[in-house]
Amino acid sequence: MIDTRENSTIRRPRPKGRRLSSILRQMAADQSRERISIGDLFDTMGDRAISALMLIFALPNAFPTPPGTSAVLGAPLVFLAAQLTFGLKPWLPRVIADRSMRREDFENIVGRIHRWLAWAERMLKPRLAIFAEPPAEYLAGAACLLLSIVLLLPVPLGNILPAITISVFAFGILGRDGLFALIGFVMTAVSLVIAGGVIYGLVRAAIYLVVQWFA
Repeated sequence: MIDTRENSTIRRPRPKGRRLSSILRQMAADQSRERISIGDLFDTMGDRAISALMLIFALPNAFPTPPGTSAVLGAPLVFLAAQLTFGLKPWLPRVIADRSMRREDFENIVGRIHRWLAWAERMLKPRLAIFAEPPAEYLAGAACLLLSIVLLLPVPLGNILPAITISVFAFGILGRDGLFALIGFVMTAVSLVIAGGVIYGLVRAAIYLVVQWFA
């Protein structure tokens, strides 16, 4: 389970030029760590911190998760997406950076997403860079910000498509792959239309129940 205790592990050197899947597996297998904090991940990713952390927080939500998971993982996504939108230097407040989980829990999460992460990394290659670099990168951040807000809403299974879309954007920015970014923009439109329809339906149902209750 995630908590806010400060992680006291020694800071490891940042891996350079390695795939994210390999970095995460190494961290998960490091039995010298009792806990892994968001700050540990942030330090390890270096200049890839924003897109890498967005991917780490979004991808688990692409699968059915226990109630409340999207709220825990979605809040940091809002913060990171806002930084990406405005081209800010990667930074996390202590209240987020100090959140940590047991290494075994982190290992379970990595085990769930590793296959999909490795598959996407094999597909990535630098292309159509105009869609994966500023100013298009800022538009991608704005799209992720909207999707992160949707992710926080208590919509049944409403977190899956937004989480997949944020993951696609994160892959595109990490790999400077404009094709992934383009797919992300298309998926954003689809996600927002579907989420809007579901929310509209829930609001109408709630209004109907209230009217019937007082009728």
